[in-house]
Amino acid sequence: MGEKIWFITGASRGLGRVWAEAALARGDKVTACVRNVATLSDLVEKYGSALLPIELDVRSEEDVGKAVRLAAVTFGRLDVIVSNAGYAIFGTIEETDQANAREQFDTNFFGTLWVVQAVLPYLRVQGGGHILITSSLAGIITFPTAGVYNATKWAVEGLGETLAAEVAEFGIKVTLIEPGGYDTDWRGNSSTHLTPMVEYDALRDRLKAASASRKLGNPAATDEAILSVVDAEKPPLRLFLGEAPLGIAQKQYADRLATWEAWAEISRRAQG
Repeated sequence: MGEKIWFITGASRGLGRVWAEAALARGDKVTACVRNVATLSDLVEKYGSALLPIELDVRSEEDVGKAVRLAAVTFGRLDVIVSNAGYAIFGTIEETDQANAREQFDTNFFGTLWVVQAVLPYLRVQGGGHILITSSLAGIITFPTAGVYNATKWAVEGLGETLAAEVAEFGIKVTLIEPGGYDTDWRGNSSTHLTPMVEYDALRDRLKAASASRKLGNPAATDEAILSVVDAEKPPLRLFLGEAPLGIAQKQYADRLATWEAWAEISRRAQG
């Protein structure tokens, strides 16, 4: 495989950091977009000019455009685009306020939209490229007390699937990355926890008990999967990361199909 040029948002820690390091370690070049470039100082020292660190808040459409232009000028092309910046809000639907809900969408959904729109002109001219969008298992099922986060991931799923159909004729590939639970800071300092209502304490207790024995994945183990996808001639539209998601999805989709089939006659009558 020849050298690839990457553009990664949310590269300071977690999965984004792992993927940036994996690309650099094999000799690729990376534009790493983070909120604080100091978090990349060790990688800059190790990889030098192969790494272009950019301080970026993906909520700004203008700043995203500037970052993409700088990356394209610096490295001459863009091969792999990873829209990974995002965070989680924890709280029930009733506990969620407007400001936090809007900020969650501004980052997780609109941040992805701005990145996609900024890179497409370059990829079309090149005649190819690969856009990876970090979704989640929460993009195909839902988890109580993370309703708005779930909604942002369902939104990027729709965005990514539509995008794939629109840009295939230009040689541009799209993959939605759907991780299960990983041992990252996702529930820690990078997340927002809303003011809890006592009415939902019992629900939270049940969820805590149910997740006590959950086995979290090792973020470092995802590097092989991501490199395999970007090197594939025909990459998948969707890729689970981890052991648990496939079984969960199989049960959820079986339940949905059973419900649709049970109500099929009512549905047919609604045709008129």
